[in-house]
Amino acid sequence: MSSDVTAAAAAPADVPTPSILSPRYRATTIGMVALVSLYGFEALAVAAAMPTVAHELDGLRLYALAFGGTLATSVIGMTLAGRWSDRLGPARPLWLGLGCFIAGLLLAGFAHTMPQLVLGRLLQGLGAGAVSVSLYVVVGRTFPEAMRPRVFAAFSAGWVVPSLIGPGISGLIVQHLGWRWVFLIVPLLAVPAALLLRPALRDVGAPPPSARNDDRVIRWAIGAAAGALLLYIGGQQQGWTALALLAPALALLALCSWKLLPTGTLRLRRGLPSVIALRGIAASAFFGCEAFLPLLLQRERGLSPLLAGVALSLGALGWFSGSWLQGHQQRGWTRQQLLVTGALLMCVGIVATSLAIQPATPLWFALAGWTLTGFGMGLIYPSLSVLTLSLSPPAQQGANTSALQLSEALAVATTLAISGSLFALFLQGNVTLGYLLTYAIMLVLAVASVVVARRI
Repeated sequence: MSSDVTAAAAAPADVPTPSILSPRYRATTIGMVALVSLYGFEALAVAAAMPTVAHELDGLRLYALAFGGTLATSVIGMTLAGRWSDRLGPARPLWLGLGCFIAGLLLAGFAHTMPQLVLGRLLQGLGAGAVSVSLYVVVGRTFPEAMRPRVFAAFSAGWVVPSLIGPGISGLIVQHLGWRWVFLIVPLLAVPAALLLRPALRDVGAPPPSARNDDRVIRWAIGAAAGALLLYIGGQQQGWTALALLAPALALLALCSWKLLPTGTLRLRRGLPSVIALRGIAASAFFGCEAFLPLLLQRERGLSPLLAGVALSLGALGWFSGSWLQGHQQRGWTRQQLLVTGALLMCVGIVATSLAIQPATPLWFALAGWTLTGFGMGLIYPSLSVLTLSLSPPAQQGANTSALQLSEALAVATTLAISGSLFALFLQGNVTLGYLLTYAIMLVLAVASVVVARRI
């Protein structure tokens, strides 16, 4: 059944597919892509400004929490938005999520202490998680199935521009206006973008209640958030302290993931469970590489922060290229073929990228590998979003898209904490071995992506 749906999703229609910028869909598309772009800009800009923020607020001890907190609370936002969208439609969770996101930005922007800023970041994560799931449900309820690949390709494009200019603009804002405006400028643009969605949200009704809606999942989401936060903090520690934090965090995450994700996800059952599992596995491989690549390029290959940032942007350009191809390809490839091809390209790309550790490797070769890794991820990421909506009844689109993004958040947090702890063990000794171990973990995850892609 699932293969029939996948093939139908990939096959070209007999009638021309309307453009996502046609009059009927233009405002909705622009509003959604604008929100995605602003969220991407905020994430990258804050990352660039955070060293200055922590210094001025004397908050270096809470530096890791300022980042890990958003990831942790996004788990709660995703779960709440998924259940509310299935019961009431996506309008309410989107507006509430946007309200939390803006409130968090304002609180962080006007913060006078680091604890106040961290609280703002927690609210940001809660709102961002809710908005991301709500937007996916809007896509499922508003756009015909044949148009969804192009919508998700547009979402990827919404990330590319912030990836290219976000850190640079953030530096200019910090230098000339002050770090507070990195937080305060986004609400001024987010509200007009969201208002473009009002007509579409009025037309999207709530489906019949689903039997899968269960208020107990909120408790599991809070547990997963606590586990993710503890895991992130533990990954910054060393020795027995790290072990004392990582072990219970992993146990708590495993238990909560078992309860939050669809049945069979952790067992890689064919169909939708494998779709959701693959999102976490592939995202962990890509973002794990991305986390260590700037450090490798600056510390071992002598690149300046600016050039290392430009090199990192090549992965974003590759991602966008792959995403555009999956949304416009005319060869009739099935989603499974796109997934397997993308996973194989990621394997090759990660191997080539890891060779940057060796000084004899031409830098252009390693960066070409990183671009190829991004291209493979561009084929995978939107294809999984399309498949999740295609394989979900309308009454379960919110829960399933929530699970898709939960899988990514939990898997990436786990991978970064484990790989970061291993790397820290070798930082003062054989650092080359530390790099090799971290990239070996990412390669194993990429190979696992090939295996799981064949089960969809």
